[in-house]
Order: sequence, then C-alpha cells, then structure tokens
Amino acid sequence: MPAPGKRGRRLIGEINVVPYIDVMLVLLIIFMVTAPLLTQGVQVNLPKAGATPLPDPKHEPIVVSLDRAGRMYVNLGDEKSRPVDEATLGERVRTVLSRDRETPVLLKADEGLAYGRVIHAMVLLQQAGAARVGFVTDPLAPVPRAAGR
Repeated sequence: MPAPGKRGRRLIGEINVVPYIDVMLVLLIIFMVTAPLLTQGVQVNLPKAGATPLPDPKHEPIVVSLDRAGRMYVNLGDEKSRPVDEATLGERVRTVLSRDRETPVLLKADEGLAYGRVIHAMVLLQQAGAARVGFVTDPLAPVPRAAGR
C-alpha cells in the first residue's frame, strides 16, 4: 500500500485515439459494403439522349426497369432484383401513389428492347395511377472540339 499522500499510478494526460481509429475503420467498411447496394433498379443498357436532367425530387422515385428480355423490375418491396409480373407491378405502384401522388415515376428500358414493350409498361404505370412517367437515359458523350478553335 502506498504511503499517504502518494499515488500508486501516474495519470496520463493524453487521449488514446486507438478506439476512435477502430470505429472509423468499421464505418469505412460498412460504407464500402453498402455503397454498391444504393443503385436503383436493375442494370440495363440505357439509350443515350441529350435531355436535360430533372431536378432532384423531393420524394424517392419509383423506378421501373425493363431488361433486354422485357422482364420488369421495380425498386419497391423486399426483392428488388427479382422480376415482377404485371399485377404485382401495378399493385406496388398503386400503393405508393395512393399515399403520395407527388412521387415521381421513372422508366428505365434497355435500348435493345422493342418499342411496344416500353409502351406496354407505360400503360401499366398509367393504369396504376401514374399521371406522368419519366424516362431514364444516359447522357450523350461530349463532342470533342476541333483544335485551334
């Protein structure tokens, strides 16, 4: 036992940053794993167009994707990477739009898909209550300028 008035341990006046670094690394790993999952819809080859982008919506948009085979996917529900049938698509879109009519509805269609299939998907969305349907495209590549101009 130490003598009265003397301490057995000396206090350290430094902050131990090792736990903070551990927390930072765990957060970094979490963000690296979840970032690829944040893409909406299914990967399709979008047509190129020179349209101006829409402003950021106030609401999370409903994104309906059509792949080259004509299968439909929707970013609503538990299994976003599984194709849905027409009835399921209509039901999910109708449910969201009944809660909030301002929810944007976007259609992503593969550029190799038949035009009739795209129109059919638009009709299904309108029957589900979508007043306007926006198309998702890739931007055009910038035109290279001639040297000396």
